[in-house]
Amino acid sequence: MLVNCIAYQDGRKQAEIKIADIRNYVSRPDCFVWVALKDGTPEELAEMQQQFDLHPLAVEDSQHGHQRPKIEEYGDTVFVVVQMIEVIEGELNIGEVDIFAGRNFILSVRNRSKQNFMGVRDRCEREPHLLKYGSGFVLYALIDAVVDRYFPVVEEIEDELEMIEEQIFARTLAPRAVIEKLYALKRKALVVKHAVAPLAEAISRLYGGRVPAMCADTQEYFRDINDHLGRLNTNVDALRDVITAAMQVNLSLATIEDTEVTKKLAAWAGVFATATAFVGIWGMNFKNMPELEWVYGYPAALGVIFVVCAVLYRHFRKSGWL
Repeated sequence: MLVNCIAYQDGRKQAEIKIADIRNYVSRPDCFVWVALKDGTPEELAEMQQQFDLHPLAVEDSQHGHQRPKIEEYGDTVFVVVQMIEVIEGELNIGEVDIFAGRNFILSVRNRSKQNFMGVRDRCEREPHLLKYGSGFVLYALIDAVVDRYFPVVEEIEDELEMIEEQIFARTLAPRAVIEKLYALKRKALVVKHAVAPLAEAISRLYGGRVPAMCADTQEYFRDINDHLGRLNTNVDALRDVITAAMQVNLSLATIEDTEVTKKLAAWAGVFATATAFVGIWGMNFKNMPELEWVYGYPAALGVIFVVCAVLYRHFRKSGWL
């Protein structure tokens, strides 16, 4: 679906144009066309391929979707794939934006995402002194907007992790339920990692050394994006380490609890085993057992059993087993 198709010249908006008029505008000096599509159909992409002379392999990748974040050059055109991540009802939705950037045009194709780039377009139009750099600056603005949206996702994962950590030490959830939550959280962190790490590797092609001609004047902006991606990458790695540590702590606490229960059972078993031993001895009914004929034998036996059990109970209590 076509979102908008607008022509710009010298950093200022000229007019909203029809697709059929694109070639008339891209042929003008200091003019470029910015087209935005949402869930573009094969027919729409084929029309864009014809208008902008896009490479068929890049168009094919855009049609199929589910691409790894990457940056590829096809002649004078740069093809960029960036994953869009958003939180919907506690779950991560993974979308994608495919960006075709040429000397005098920019085409963005957004797939499987409710996020839009209207704010990016407004921001660019408010800064004509930067928009005059043309498609290079728009390419930066689009990638930067996607990268900035990763930070709230990471922060939400961190908040969820803090909540689970509190539940671990409060023991309000069963150990199995905690492990399930932590594993689900680790999978979310892995989704962000898969979006950030390849993009951080690819973005270095747009600054320093040989860069596409359209990016020559905006290299410092792409370097800034790389800094953001580096920080995100570090945060995600640290997050995954903390999640792993939380799993180990949860298992350790569960083991400690099991050990405490085992110790209590062993202590009570020791107390009752001692009483059982005395009862067993006096219950053998041999003829020459003097206690059997003694008038105080029964209460004396009970007293001995009680005293020994009390001594054992006090010992186990003092040692922390009861």
